[in-house]
Amino acid sequence: MIICTSKMEYPLRSQCKRVQKQVIVNGEKERVSLLFMKALVSRGSVDAVSQQMASHPQYLESFLRTQHYILHMDGPLPLPYRHYIAIMAAARYHCRYLVCLHSAQFLRVGGDPLWLQGLEAAPPRLRLLDHINKVLAHQPWLAACSHIQTLLKAGEQCWSLAELVQAVVILAHCHSLCSFVFGCDTDSDLAHLAKSPNGTPPTFCPFDAANGNANVPQSLKAPSEHITRRRSLDSSCDMVCLKERIQRSQEEQEKKEERLLQTQTLQQTDLEDEEEMLCFADPSHFITDPDFCHQEFARRDEDHLQVLRVQDYSWEVHGFSLINRLYSDIGHLLDDRFRSVTSLPSLHSSDLKRAIWNYIHYVLGIRYDDYDYGEVNQLLERDLKLYIKAVACFPDVTKTPVCPLSWTLLKASERIHVNLLIMEARLQAELLYALRAITRYMIA
Repeated sequence: MIICTSKMEYPLRSQCKRVQKQVIVNGEKERVSLLFMKALVSRGSVDAVSQQMASHPQYLESFLRTQHYILHMDGPLPLPYRHYIAIMAAARYHCRYLVCLHSAQFLRVGGDPLWLQGLEAAPPRLRLLDHINKVLAHQPWLAACSHIQTLLKAGEQCWSLAELVQAVVILAHCHSLCSFVFGCDTDSDLAHLAKSPNGTPPTFCPFDAANGNANVPQSLKAPSEHITRRRSLDSSCDMVCLKERIQRSQEEQEKKEERLLQTQTLQQTDLEDEEEMLCFADPSHFITDPDFCHQEFARRDEDHLQVLRVQDYSWEVHGFSLINRLYSDIGHLLDDRFRSVTSLPSLHSSDLKRAIWNYIHYVLGIRYDDYDYGEVNQLLERDLKLYIKAVACFPDVTKTPVCPLSWTLLKASERIHVNLLIMEARLQAELLYALRAITRYMIA
């Protein structure tokens, strides 16, 4: 053991600090490697979003745990319903990346390919979610008791309260994730792949480029400017062993597929080709009323547009207990996400992080009576405020958000941290409005 004191010679002190820093870095890399390995085992891939979040392993672990729970673990909704709801949510923001991702997962869990032709092809029960989907996505303060009542009392197509709560969590999760996808410019990578002039090879999934698949054709690999921005599986020498395992697994899978192809019928082959095409499903096919979009929160006195004061309805006191009662354990998982993102080590001060969080809630009609909003103007530059508002409220029109000039000196991990704050603040705000509407229905 090396013990450093203030009286030691400078070279030894410097060496000790380097050793301590390397120990921390190696520990973080091992944590990320473990998370990626778990993702490979459960999903067979590591998506681009997870790779970007990998600069914050503590948060990534919490995020993946929550996402896996709501999409794959026990719950009232069948698996195909969950991914289809995620498609509906992502489509409201024209997020091709998430629409394609969940389209592929929808098919893998046995979803009917015909549903991916558009919302009109989905079962009536799922189509009933369309209205609350667009309200929560663009104007969450309009969520009302009547919306909940319509879903719970729709005759043969009615939803149970437990089903509705899980659906709302999936909607809010995907809406907020769209903010992160566009804020980090992930969607543009998929657009690049979708527009490939050479077409898509039959054994290639559009997410393989982000997953470090060595079989991806050179013409379909991500542009060089994204290489320094994203942590791919082969970006570190520590990942060599993991990469070799992945390649061996892919080779074995290819051999199995070849054997299966020998016994498959022409009809089954056509279905596989259809699955690949549907992986690029058009988000506009899952949208009704495209003109319904974000509007500035109206500062009026009407009851349905009143400010939501945290002192009257908060996550800690009201939202957490309600959602945990109706959807077991999800409250703890969500609460861990909120705490993780605000406690991440960062160059940003706690005051700045609080200003970002409260500003997002402010533009969505949520107020904290004990907070001095003058602090927002003091800590957030105008360009940064515009960026935060765009990514939080209407990410679909930002596409490639203009980062503030003050960001040019920040590390990529710091920029990602800001986008994580935006995503989680947006998620909590949407959940508060939805849960308040459910609470009002229950006590009516």
